[in-house]
Amino acid sequence: MAVTGIKTLDHAPQVFAEWLNELSDDLGWDRARTYRLLTETLYAVRDFLTVDEAADLAAQLPVLVRGMFYEGWDPSRTPVKPRSKTDLLKRIEARFETDPMEDPERAVAAVFDLLRRHVSWGEIQQVKNAMRKPIQELWD
Repeated sequence: MAVTGIKTLDHAPQVFAEWLNELSDDLGWDRARTYRLLTETLYAVRDFLTVDEAADLAAQLPVLVRGMFYEGWDPSRTPVKPRSKTDLLKRIEARFETDPMEDPERAVAAVFDLLRRHVSWGEIQQVKNAMRKPIQELWD
């Protein structure tokens, strides 16, 4: 059903649901928990990148995912420091205090794998290479 008559906008909820379903299936998680993981991981990735790198990645995201990616962003505070693998995981895990993840590295790697399936190879390589070596390993 077309609401706006603009294909990209009318199709956006379905695309977003497909991303959530893929990630939920990959992890065996419910969609609410999956949404939280996707959101926090994208925020962390965004904040670990330079403004230009973050914008390049966002340009390849579906419209609703892109909106989520930019939500609450203060580009003047990026890239954050420190940017170690531990910092990345702690930041994401903080949103799971009441229901901790069994394997945070596996969960974050699942988000990275989702991105790899939907974003161009060249862009993924640029994002991956912008990260510290231990974080790069989560992309493999």
